[in-house]
Amino acid sequence: MDIEEDYYTIDPLKIKRALTFRTKAIVPVYIYGQPADMDPILEIAERYNLKVIEDCAQAHGATYKGRRVGSFGNMACFSFYPTKNLGVLGDGGIVVTDNEELAKKASLLREYGWAERYVSHLTGWNTRLDEIQAAILRIKLRHLDEDNSKRVYLAEIYKRGLEETGLTLPRKREGSTHVYHLYVVRSTKRDRLLKSLRTGGAIASIHYPVPVHLQPAYKDLSCRSDLLKTERIVKEIISLPIYPELIEADAEKIMKMIKEIIE
Repeated sequence: MDIEEDYYTIDPLKIKRALTFRTKAIVPVYIYGQPADMDPILEIAERYNLKVIEDCAQAHGATYKGRRVGSFGNMACFSFYPTKNLGVLGDGGIVVTDNEELAKKASLLREYGWAERYVSHLTGWNTRLDEIQAAILRIKLRHLDEDNSKRVYLAEIYKRGLEETGLTLPRKREGSTHVYHLYVVRSTKRDRLLKSLRTGGAIASIHYPVPVHLQPAYKDLSCRSDLLKTERIVKEIISLPIYPELIEADAEKIMKMIKEIIE
């Protein structure tokens, strides 16, 4: 299913057309820190008896119509990779749900399928979050909203400084909060802009250069011709540096470089 042009999240209008008898769940991805449009997604899921699994890996602390992401679907997944808005010093993640049956199954899957030690009731994995990382998260969680506020502040600086450059800047969905895990702009001169920024010392990047449906592992997917917006937009995106420790002066330097390159 293709994305919404303005927000880069799944387009609810395309979901019905993609449903088949094999469809079990809808997985909205909150890309770059922006929640998907959940009301129509939940409506479709209810109508067709589908599960909703939220991918919150880039949206810790974001809200949709006053509710935190991760509280809408049957389950939600959060990544604690070190660069995330809430990250550990190694690696980790969490699955959340208010469904007792799903919680029990997820608990089995995370540790060899064990209900009791050394007895596997399911084919599981070894994906436990170790105690040191959990302790780090307990402390960092207290600072999540503050860190997200710094990201929003930096995003506003970028917006004010770049709105006259001709770049396509991120848009925030009405009624939602965007936590700017990434600050992604678009330019038809993307490659030249990226090269110049890196030469100037700015850690700019592309998230992500190859869409999932064009990856070699998924070359046989039937949706390959239906993602025209995705294929066009992915050629233009560039992620500018944004993180709570980024100082305003460095953001100003980045914007100055961009203006010199574009002009």
